[in-house]
Amino acid sequence: MIIIYFIVGLLAAIVGALPLGASNIAVINTTLKQNAKQAFKIAFAAGVAEVLLSFYALHCNMVARDFFNEHLWIQIVISVLLISIGLVLFFKKQQTQEKTRKNKLAKSKYATGFLTGILNPPVLIYWVVAFSIINNNDIMLSLESSLSVLFLFFFGVYLGKLLTLYLYSKFSILIKHKFQNINLIINKVTGVLLIVIGLVQAIKLYAFNN
Repeated sequence: MIIIYFIVGLLAAIVGALPLGASNIAVINTTLKQNAKQAFKIAFAAGVAEVLLSFYALHCNMVARDFFNEHLWIQIVISVLLISIGLVLFFKKQQTQEKTRKNKLAKSKYATGFLTGILNPPVLIYWVVAFSIINNNDIMLSLESSLSVLFLFFFGVYLGKLLTLYLYSKFSILIKHKFQNINLIINKVTGVLLIVIGLVQAIKLYAFNN
């Protein structure tokens, strides 16, 4: 029955990763502009970030949720950054091939995946809530659980995140094959998605405090 912890971790990570977020957008964007191999680097690092966030949530549980509720400026800053980056991408002109190559060399896909995964308070809150649900359904999980239980659970979390981002990448390839000159609209689409995510986050904060 110990395998149940792997399954729970896998399913919890998939549910948490399905909503469109920064990591998902980065994978889609990279797949369309470059290739699936580069996107997989983002997914690999994002999976590591997901494990770290879920581990921290398990460690802190209610403390983590209270921290972000008490320090709303962190969520406000993230919302403003998302909207700002989205606006930059939306109004960004098409780069020349030479500039694009230089930017490729300057950017680390692993760093992109890790940062988009780790700088995500809603995901941390999701894991706090997820652990509350898990522990209320006859599946007790804590840092005092056996090493094998913790390993299976967090391995499931990693695979769940990786699998979800992989499916996003595959879906992007299907889009790429059906449309020509897709790169001309990727920046605008990505920009709009980031703006929407930022606005939704801002609306949630406003509604929560009024």
